[in-house]
Formats: sequence, C-alpha cells, structure tokens
Amino acid sequence: MIGKFESNKDLIQELTSSGARHVGNIATIITGTVSEVTREIGDWITDAIEMREAAAAADRDRESAAEVNSGRRAPDVLIDEPEPTPNVSAAQPVIDADVEIVDPEH
Repeated sequence: MIGKFESNKDLIQELTSSGARHVGNIATIITGTVSEVTREIGDWITDAIEMREAAAAADRDRESAAEVNSGRRAPDVLIDEPEPTPNVSAAQPVIDADVEIVDPEH
C-alpha cells in the first residue's frame, strides 16, 4: 500500500507537471498571437509607406505635366508619339519567291 507521504508527493508532482504544460500552452498561444499581431502591424505600415510613395510619385508626375503644359520645359517622353514606320524605300526591291533547297548528292 502507498503511504500518505508518497501519495501527496505523486499528487504534487502531477499538479506541477500539469501546471507547467498548461503554462507552456498558454505561452505558445501568446507567442503566436504576438507574432501574428506584429506581422499585421508591419504589413499595415508597409501599405502606408507604399501609399505615401505612390502619392509622392503622383505629385511629381502632376508637377512635371504642369511644367510641360506651361512650356517651362520639354517633356521627357513624347505623348501620342506616332508609330514607327518601316525603313523601306522605293530603291530597295522586295523579292517574294518560293525557295526550294536541293541536295546536290541526290
């Protein structure tokens, strides 16, 4: 038969082990939650930075277009530039022929 002392020792051992497991599980949950919240905050800040940079680029484009329209400077890119035309002149004849490759040994 198990004595009272050994029974109490086993009870304390199981309670301590169970408590440690539960505390570990709670710590894992908290760690995962903090990690996810940190990731979401980082993504949110990244979005804000990208929006700020896009707004600044739009402002620069708007200022550049205003300068071009006012004639203060030449545009960087021609707007409505015509399509390039092939470099073919009347002096260059165009040959349209069917070609058959023949093996001289056959």
